[in-house]
Amino acid sequence: MTYLAVLLALSPLAAKSESVENTSKIERITVTGSRIVESLDEVPASITLIDQQSIQENLQVSTELQNLLALAVPGMAASTGSTSNFGQTLRGRNVLVMIDGVPQDTPLRNGGLGIRTLDPASIERIEVVNGATSIWGNGAAGGVINYITKKPGEGAANVRLSQSIRSSLVNVEDSLGYRSVLSLDGSAGKLGYVAKLSQEKYGVQRDADGDILGLQYGLSDSRQRDAFVKLAYQLDDVQTLQFSYNYYDSDQDARYRDVPGNIDLGEKTYAVPLNAGEVVQGAPQGPEGNYNLMLKYQHDELFSNTALVVDAYRQKIDNVFFWSSTLANPEQGFDGGQSAILSEKEGLRAVLTSAVTLGQVDATFIYGVDVLRDVTSQPLLDGRIWVPEMDMASQGVFVQSKWALNDWTLKAGARRESVRVTVADYETLRLCRNAQTCSSPMAVAGGKIDYDANTYNLGLRYRWSDAFSPFISYSEGFEVPDLGLLLRTATVNDISLIQSEASVVKNYEAGFSSQLDALYLNVAIYRSESELGTGSQLDSATGIYRPVRAPQKIWGYEASAEYHLSDVWQFSAAYGYAEGKDTKNDIYLGARQISAPKLTSAVRYRPNADLSYSLYWLHVFNRDRFSPNADGFYTADQGPVNSYDVLNVSANYQVNNWQLFAGIENLLNEDYFPARSQSFRYGTGYSVKGLGATLNMGVSYSF
Repeated sequence: MTYLAVLLALSPLAAKSESVENTSKIERITVTGSRIVESLDEVPASITLIDQQSIQENLQVSTELQNLLALAVPGMAASTGSTSNFGQTLRGRNVLVMIDGVPQDTPLRNGGLGIRTLDPASIERIEVVNGATSIWGNGAAGGVINYITKKPGEGAANVRLSQSIRSSLVNVEDSLGYRSVLSLDGSAGKLGYVAKLSQEKYGVQRDADGDILGLQYGLSDSRQRDAFVKLAYQLDDVQTLQFSYNYYDSDQDARYRDVPGNIDLGEKTYAVPLNAGEVVQGAPQGPEGNYNLMLKYQHDELFSNTALVVDAYRQKIDNVFFWSSTLANPEQGFDGGQSAILSEKEGLRAVLTSAVTLGQVDATFIYGVDVLRDVTSQPLLDGRIWVPEMDMASQGVFVQSKWALNDWTLKAGARRESVRVTVADYETLRLCRNAQTCSSPMAVAGGKIDYDANTYNLGLRYRWSDAFSPFISYSEGFEVPDLGLLLRTATVNDISLIQSEASVVKNYEAGFSSQLDALYLNVAIYRSESELGTGSQLDSATGIYRPVRAPQKIWGYEASAEYHLSDVWQFSAAYGYAEGKDTKNDIYLGARQISAPKLTSAVRYRPNADLSYSLYWLHVFNRDRFSPNADGFYTADQGPVNSYDVLNVSANYQVNNWQLFAGIENLLNEDYFPARSQSFRYGTGYSVKGLGATLNMGVSYSF
C-alpha cells in the first residue's frame, strides 16, 4: 500500500497544467470478425476490442487473462479465480481461444484451460467476437477470443526489462512472488523481429482472512515460463513470410494440503502446511511444455485485386490436472489418480480475398479452406486410460462476402464442415468415489464418427449517422461435443450408440453503436438455440456426473460505453445479462453455462504523458434459479450466486527510460466466494474463496 501512496503523493509534483493527448486511443478495426482487416462500423455483429492500454493497466495488477477478459467483455462470465476457465463461458456457450488465429482449445476433451496459454506481455491486442460464428469452424459456438501478438518495432533494437514483486497485504508470510520479463524487437532491412522471455513465481495466495487458497487449479507456489519469438521477412513489395513460436509451461509445486470445506454450509476449502512426514500426492499440476509453431505466407496481390494468406501450424498440449481421490480403484491398488489431457494438432489455413466493383456496389469475397488433424486423449499418470486416443481429421471450406452500397453493409457467408473422428476399442474405468460407490467398467467397440454440417451467416448494418448505426444478424456455429467426456462415461458397448451428435448453434442478434462526441456506445440483444446442448447430472449409484444432451435456448443483452471527458479523464462501463433453459425439460441451465449478471466499470486519470492511474470495479449480481435437495444441499452446477464486488487500482509513472508501476487487486479486501465457487458442487475443491488484497509493484527500463 505504501508504494502506491508514494505515487499518489507525487502526482501534484508531476502533473502539468496543459492537457495531454491520449495517444493510446483504441483503433476500431478487427481482423477476427471476417478474417480480414476491416472497420468495426462495417461489422454487423458485437465485437469487443481490448487495446494495449487496457492490457498494460491490468498487468500492473495481475497477469491473469481471465481477470482482464471478465472486466472488458460484457458477455464473459466472471473470473474463476483459478488457472481453469471451466465455467467461464461467453454468452453461455464455449468460446474458441486463438493465438493469431491458431486454436488453443482441446474441443475433443475440453479441459477448460484454453484462456491461459501465453504470457500477456506478448499480446498487442485482443479481439473478441461475441456470439456463434461459422467463420472459424468448430468450437466457436459462443464466440472467438483472438490474442493478436506484438509486431516488430521500428529501429534496430528496442529492449525492455521489467521486474516486479507481488505479495498479500493481509498476511505477507510466504506470499512473496516475483515476475521477470525481457523483451526485444526491431527491424533490420527487410527483417523484423520480436523476442520475449518471461518467468513468474507466485508465493502462497491468501484470501481476505489471510488463509491460503485451496490448491485445486490453484496458483500458490506455482511458476510460469513463456518464450515467444516472431520473425517477419519482407520478400518484396507484396510478399511477406512470417515465423512465430510460443512455448508456455506452468506447474504448481506446493508443500501444502487442502482442508476441505462445504459451500452449502458456508465453509471454505483452504490449504495448510504439510505435517511432519506427509508428502504431496501426485505430480505438480499445470501445462507441461505446451507450444505453438506457425509459418505464415502473405501475398497482397496474387492476381488482380486478390490477396492470399496461408497459415501452417503445429501445436502440442500436455495439461496435467490435480490428484483426485475420486479416481480410486481399490481392486487395483489405486487410492486416487491424476489425469492429463494430451493433444497434438497440425493445421493449414488458406484464405483468398478478392475485391470487385459491380456497378455502384463494392464487393469483397473471402474464401478458402481450413484443414486440421487433432489427436487428443486423457490418460491417467499411473498408466490407466480414462479417455482413449481420438484421432480427428477435419476440413472446412468457406466463402464470406461483404457488399457495400452507400451507408449499407451486407454480409453473407457459408461454410461446409466435414469431420471424422476415429477411436479404437477401449474399456471404461472402474472408479470408486468411496468403498460403496463404484462405476462398472464397460467394454466399448470403437469405430468412426462422422460429422458434416453446413452453416450460414447473414448480417446487415446501416450507418445512418455517427450517432446511430444499427445492425441485425443471423449466424450459425458448429460444435462437436466434448467427445472425451461422453466416451469415458459410456454405458453402452459401441461408440455408435453414444449420443455423440454435433450441434449447430443458431444465433440471432440486433444492436447498434453510437458515437456522440466523446461518448462511444454499444448495445446488443441476442438469442441462441441449439438442438443438442450438453449438461450434467449426478448418477447417485456410481457417484459420477454423466453428460445429458438436450435442446437449449439462451438469451440476453449487453451494453458497453466509453466516455472521454477530456484528455485527462476517461470512463468506461459494461453490463452483461444471460439466461438459458433446457427447453425439453423446461428447466434453467446451470452455472457451467449461464453466469450471473455482471457490471464492470473503469476510471482512468492521466494528468500528463508521464503519469496515469486506473480504477477497475467488478460487481457480480445474484442468480438463484434452483432448489436444494431434501438434505438442504445443491448438486452439480446449481448453487445460488450471491452478489460481490472487487475493486482494483493501479498507477504508473514514467521517468525518462524508467517506468515505476504498482497495482492492488481487491483493494477493499472483499471477503467473497467467486461465482463459480458459489455455484459448483463437483467436489470440495471448488469451494475456494477469492483472493484477498494483494499488492503488485515493479519497475521497467527501456533502451
